[in-house]
Parts: sequence; structure tokens; C-alpha cells
Amino acid sequence: MAEVLALVEARLTTALGEPDARAAVTFLGTDRIEVLRFAGGGSGGRDGGSDGDGALVRYASLGMSASPMSDPTAALADPVKGPRAELVLTVRAGLADTDKVLRPLAVLAASPQVEGVVVAPGASLDVGEALWPGAPFTSVLVAEPGGLVEDLELDDPLDPVRFLPLLPMTQNEAAWKRVHGAAALQEKWLNSGTDLRDPLRKSVPLD
Repeated sequence: MAEVLALVEARLTTALGEPDARAAVTFLGTDRIEVLRFAGGGSGGRDGGSDGDGALVRYASLGMSASPMSDPTAALADPVKGPRAELVLTVRAGLADTDKVLRPLAVLAASPQVEGVVVAPGASLDVGEALWPGAPFTSVLVAEPGGLVEDLELDDPLDPVRFLPLLPMTQNEAAWKRVHGAAALQEKWLNSGTDLRDPLRKSVPLD
């Protein structure tokens, strides 16, 4: 839905500034997914991790919210009603070749269309390969929205678009989260002062 995506891009631009790069990926049987890159962000801590010096770069999907996500157990998908979302990833700039995350992020954004899943806070998403060269992460934890980019209200009967932050997880963290839950892992990160935006960080101690 072009009108929805135009509003989504406007909300992203208002919150993050003008994108300095964008890439489009189309998967078989899905609508086109774009990923926008926003450089030069500050070091505020509202999207995960502790504060610190250094510029941030943010990557946001555009296209996931064109259609509502539907319950995979539903007999018939509702073309209008249902949760809508886009994904936002924030990392520290200049420490790794994080621009290679564009395709993995598009893969995650296409998962509701490809796999029929509903992406929501607390979920784990895995791309099966490093998010960028040298990254110790193949999966992400979906965090609560609203801190960095506010929800976008749409006209009834459409659900609002939520902008879901992604927090990269190491393999050990992902395995620990499956047993103990998302809240417990986030508490571990918080107690350890983990910088979740460090693209080369090591796993938090999980003893």
C-alpha cells in the first residue's frame, strides 16, 4: 500500500533525518522491501545499550508494513486488519562493515510474507548467517517499540505501524534466551552494562 509506506517513510525521516543510502530487495512471491540507512545519529540510549561516545548509524526497513501480519493459524488472512511493523537496527559507526546488514535486514522484514509469522517484541529472528562480515551475531531480539520512532497511527480500521528495535544476539545469548526468556536476557545485558550497539561486542556472561 503506497500511501502507508509514504507515511512510514515520512515518520522515519522526521525521527532520524534524511536517509543517506537505500537499497531494495525483492524476494520471490513478496512485495519489495527497502532498507534505509541513516548516518550521523547521536549516542542517546533509548534504543538499547548504554550511552557512550561515537556516532551511530541506523538501518530501517520500509515495506514490511504495507500489509498486516496475520496469525499463521488463521484459516484466512485479513487483508486490512492486523499488526503492522517496520524494523530498526542501530549500531556504532566505523567499527565494522555493517552496511552488509541491508540484505539480512530485508530478509527479516520479509519474514511475515514468506513464513507467515507475526513479529512482536520478545521474539527472536535468525537469518542463519552473520549479520555483517565478522559479526558474532546471526539473530536478533525484537525489543519494545516507541523509544526511538513513535508508532504511526493510521486511519481506521488499519492498525498503527510500530517501529521495532532489533538487538543483535550472539549464539550463546540466543540459546540462553530460548530457555530463560527475553526479559531475563535483557536484565543480564542491563546489569552488565552491555553496549548493544557495539557491532563487535562479545557475549554477556551467562553464568
